[in-house]
Amino acid sequence: MYFLELLLSVDPYVKVQLALDKRKWKKRKTSIKKKTLNPYYNESFTFDVSFDQIQRVHLVISVWDHDAVSRNDAMGKIFLGCDASGNQLRHWADMLSNPRRPVAQWHSLLSAEQVNSTLTLKRKIPLQSKRPF
Repeated sequence: MYFLELLLSVDPYVKVQLALDKRKWKKRKTSIKKKTLNPYYNESFTFDVSFDQIQRVHLVISVWDHDAVSRNDAMGKIFLGCDASGNQLRHWADMLSNPRRPVAQWHSLLSAEQVNSTLTLKRKIPLQSKRPF
């Protein structure tokens, strides 16, 4: 019974992060869906990426369990981009072929360690200073 209660207390949300040159660049988050293992998100995100940057970006999609008391737990992760393979690369190619249009695709989540070791993401890109000095 305890295991079932634990499963039903999952409050998932999704982080969508864009990495440029393997550095965290832009990010968005979905809403949190309370107590469900089958969340449905009718949400979309748009990132403006220039033509010369498109070969150097990755889209990292991670699913998290929101926890109000302690740290949020990573449930799984995938990435899309030119370095991806299989369905992830096909999804990336479909998105590039259909700019500004939603492209839906199911993916099996990988562990955060698998994705992180493949991408070896670095810290965030420093923001350009607007000061003249």
